[in-house]
Amino acid sequence: MFLRALSRDLAIDLGTANTLVFVRGEGVVLREPSIVAIDATDRSVLAVGSEAKAMLGRTPPHIRVVQPLKDGVIADFEITERMLSYLIAKTQRWLRTVLKPRVVIGVPSGITQVERRAVRDSALHAGARDVYLVEEPVAAAIGAGLPVQEPGGNLIVDIGGGTTEVAVISMAGVIFCTSVRVAGDEMDEAILQHVRKHYNLLIGGRQAEELKITLGSAWPGETEPRSMEVKGRDLADGIPKTIVLTEEEVREALRECVMTIVETVRTCLERTPPELAADIVDTGIVIAGGGGLLRGLDRLLSQETQLPVKIAPDPTSCVVLGLGRILDELDLLKRVAGPA
Repeated sequence: MFLRALSRDLAIDLGTANTLVFVRGEGVVLREPSIVAIDATDRSVLAVGSEAKAMLGRTPPHIRVVQPLKDGVIADFEITERMLSYLIAKTQRWLRTVLKPRVVIGVPSGITQVERRAVRDSALHAGARDVYLVEEPVAAAIGAGLPVQEPGGNLIVDIGGGTTEVAVISMAGVIFCTSVRVAGDEMDEAILQHVRKHYNLLIGGRQAEELKITLGSAWPGETEPRSMEVKGRDLADGIPKTIVLTEEEVREALRECVMTIVETVRTCLERTPPELAADIVDTGIVIAGGGGLLRGLDRLLSQETQLPVKIAPDPTSCVVLGLGRILDELDLLKRVAGPA
């Protein structure tokens, strides 16, 4: 008990696009892009998070800006370990020399044992005392305030950066889960390709993300359609050029990605046991993750499934808030996680 009081235990949402860190007793203390800038000559880390993201597309040849996670799992073990070391050290201050923290990490549902071991080893090497892995849909549902410990069906749609996971949860466990590698990053790529195809203009990933946030929607809005200036390089003559992109065009560019998510939800509903399906008719669908911020997605999903759909109060923080609650409640931790 004394050690638990002294330790600054952490919950980490290790996402493809962003990593969030929750400190027990303090709440969410860090929210950084999952990006690392390294010097290719000696593999030293130059920047992590926002500082590294600002370098994207602007570095000399000897500096590489990398995303060490792909589709929700570790793609580069060494860089992930360094990123975690940086984040853990930033939250621990002097305590890291006295007592290492317990760490609870959210992982995609259905990852392999090899991938689980990679996450665990990265956290241990980065300075964790004990590591517990919790499936992200369960953490997202807890963070969204759903009564997951009760014997009733809860359907959560967690749209992250690399994957969309749709899960039915009951009694603090995943009854059925299906995931698709279509999420925020794929939406950015769809916008980038639309601009390239229709305007012969090359834009960067950061600008595509800005277009998604500013103009992206899944359903026509009731206000005046918006538009935005887009700057890039003309592929015909190589000269910088500016065009104006409308909300309707961006919605059309995102249509395929959005409908893939809708079909994934339908697949999950088709595989749900009848008793739990009856519960979902009453409780509806909850959308979490950064993708939940796409305007009109709840209306489209409601129309396609004929079920009530709501967006979680803080969709981008659902997973880490759920992990934080699990970290606080030892009984809940024992139910939903075990040592990795």
